[in-house]
Amino acid sequence: MALVKKVEEQKIVEHKQEKKMRKWQWLVLGVTLFIGLVLLIGLFVLNSWMGKSEAVTEGELSVAVLDAGVTVTRDDNGVPHIEAESDADLYRAQGFVQAQDRMFQMDLARRQASGRLAEVVGEAAVETDRFFRTFSLRHAAGLSYDGYGEEAKQVLAWYAEGVNAYMETAKEEGTLPFEFSILGYEPEPWSEVDSLTIGKYMAYDLSGNWSSLAFRHWAVGAFPEEKARELFITYPDNAPAVIEANKNNPVDIAFGDLPLPPEHNGSNNWVVSGDRTESGEPLLADDPHLGLSTPSIWYQMHLTSPEQNVSGVIFAGIPGIILGHNDDVAWGVTNVGPDVQDLYIEKQNPDNKREFWYDGKWEEADVRDEPIKVKDGETVDYRVVTTRHGPIISPVIEDPEDANTLFSMQWTALEPTLELQAVMNMNKAKNWEEFEAALEDFHSPAQNFVFAAKDGTIAYKANGRIPIRKSGDGQLPVPGDSADYEWSGYVPYDELPTLVNPEEGFIATANNAVVDDSYPYHITDLWAQPYRYKRIVEVLEENDEMTVDDMMALQMDIKNLYAEEFLDNMIQTLRTSPNGDEWEEELAILEKWDRMDDKDSAGPLLFHRWMKELPLVLFEEDIPEDAMELFRGTNHITDQMMRDSFSGDEPLWVKDYGGVEAWLGDALDRVVSDLSEEFGEDTADWRWGDYHQVYFEHPLSSASPVLAWLLNREGPIETSGSQITVQAQSYGADGIADHGGAWRFVADLADLSTSYHLVGPGQSGHVKSDWYHDQIEDWIDGSYHETAAAPQKVEGEVLELTP
Repeated sequence: MALVKKVEEQKIVEHKQEKKMRKWQWLVLGVTLFIGLVLLIGLFVLNSWMGKSEAVTEGELSVAVLDAGVTVTRDDNGVPHIEAESDADLYRAQGFVQAQDRMFQMDLARRQASGRLAEVVGEAAVETDRFFRTFSLRHAAGLSYDGYGEEAKQVLAWYAEGVNAYMETAKEEGTLPFEFSILGYEPEPWSEVDSLTIGKYMAYDLSGNWSSLAFRHWAVGAFPEEKARELFITYPDNAPAVIEANKNNPVDIAFGDLPLPPEHNGSNNWVVSGDRTESGEPLLADDPHLGLSTPSIWYQMHLTSPEQNVSGVIFAGIPGIILGHNDDVAWGVTNVGPDVQDLYIEKQNPDNKREFWYDGKWEEADVRDEPIKVKDGETVDYRVVTTRHGPIISPVIEDPEDANTLFSMQWTALEPTLELQAVMNMNKAKNWEEFEAALEDFHSPAQNFVFAAKDGTIAYKANGRIPIRKSGDGQLPVPGDSADYEWSGYVPYDELPTLVNPEEGFIATANNAVVDDSYPYHITDLWAQPYRYKRIVEVLEENDEMTVDDMMALQMDIKNLYAEEFLDNMIQTLRTSPNGDEWEEELAILEKWDRMDDKDSAGPLLFHRWMKELPLVLFEEDIPEDAMELFRGTNHITDQMMRDSFSGDEPLWVKDYGGVEAWLGDALDRVVSDLSEEFGEDTADWRWGDYHQVYFEHPLSSASPVLAWLLNREGPIETSGSQITVQAQSYGADGIADHGGAWRFVADLADLSTSYHLVGPGQSGHVKSDWYHDQIEDWIDGSYHETAAAPQKVEGEVLELTP
């Protein structure tokens, strides 16, 4: 009986425990459902809140600044086709529509270029603000505005009216882009100078030789002359005098973490005459290489009024169309990359920090107070000191007790320039004569323009202000106390490199050298590596019946001519070395590789990592990190060192390292070790695409994983190509391609009612838009969309803007 009773008691206990467990299970289930419901409601509220700011693209909107109705038709790819009854309403509507899709990007761009990010971001942006205040982009934009004619000023005003009409309505209705709410501020009214400031920022992004000057200044003081000489692309003609000036005037170059422009700001363009096309009419292609981001740096538009019908792309925040075509002509650009920034070694008066020695006397500099407001912090007092040459950019200016020798910078973009005036006239040009006349106002940044017209003309001009120096060739900082080193003017417009209807039947540029030693003026010594250009020419020479499809295919070409030049000698050097067997597996991969930078191949992974490791191995012990940040064109230098070594004339840097075999071997050892750790020791698993991937990152996504998940919908995604293929995609140490042809464009002069485009990642800056990231896969695959340029052919979502 006792046993039975004990069993029954045990059952009762177990029943109570089971009942308690079920109760807890139901409780956990209830809590889980509740949390899920809260999250669902939260997502619904978040979705609804974010959706409020999505652009209205259909129906009717009242825009008070308009004189008459304007029709905006967004096609299947989100490209707005704006049709207005006057240029005034056309530019107003352009400002309104750009703001609909890109207002946050526009505001962030003007803030960065103006040095006003800290106002909305906080203390983390103070150093960036100091940098851009010093570089004086907004100040230069104001000077440029004063130099514009009334017509251009009116266009800027019309455009600003449209942007402000959008902002006023959005503020009233609470429909500003949600990013403003995340950062807790509202954008200020748009001004004419804001647009010009963004234009100056693009000049900054495409001009960056000052850092090379600072590096070389350091190098001539740090190394014996022969070793310093090998770190120059071309040693200065006036070396003795300038070298001595640099040695005797040390300037601190520890600039710290600076927002330097990307080193590989390249581009491709080419134009083919009707003699070499299937249609008998010219073809033109362009893919300018800039940062890859969300939203795209480019905004595609089609603008129509009784005075113009022009289609192409523009930077958000600027009126007009900078690249594209109208009914009669098409054009595209690449960066010339001339030496348009000079550093001057300025001697500061120790008794009066506002004075600098020049031509036998002290001159007073201009001093601008530029207080930097900081969100949730105290305003930072800052001043910009500008000598006769330009702003003092040395960091020691903040502590005048440190030194009396400083760098100032002279730069073409800091002078009044008239690019918008050029763009307005380019948009309406009907032939080469009118287009070339328009280019005379396009001063900075200097660009390689290629051109095609329906009359059959193809042409090229390296256009922009390129300084003529009284002494020197821009390779080193020069004394600021002497008139001997001033600029005497610019290369005369009629003597800029120009080519019209060449016998070859095509013209191509890819940031390569566009002149030889016979050209009487100095442009630069740091041209891009020639491999993209050579590949373009190689394909164009082989085909005398080019089609639109051929042009698009060439923009996506991944043939690696860099490897064609160097790889056989590199392999042979290691195979014949005493330790050649150590790399048998890796060298076999490179030997079998077809020299195509395909994402599924191991060859490009090994080759590119090897090439990027070579300067690191050679220089890391002798050149400190701060100096390396300023050292541009390192692969140009090591490429030439390899050429010399393979020809039996090892440079001093290579000899001191232990010879070319040791240099190449050590670099490959490090690469193999790194790849084994990253992708496994089995080389059969190595793929270029596992490392080389594209990521269109939103500027706010780095603030938190949630924002990254929300704003960066796609990626990283593996991709073919590299920085030296025609399908150009430059990448950082992590392999992420963050620089390339965000816009690709082909125009057929046989029918300009349609053109062919890709805009990565898409047109819209709003995460809920169908056009936010809709072109990423097409951009990777090379699947272009057609854009109608004849108003009667335009179809899509129609928005009527009414006065």
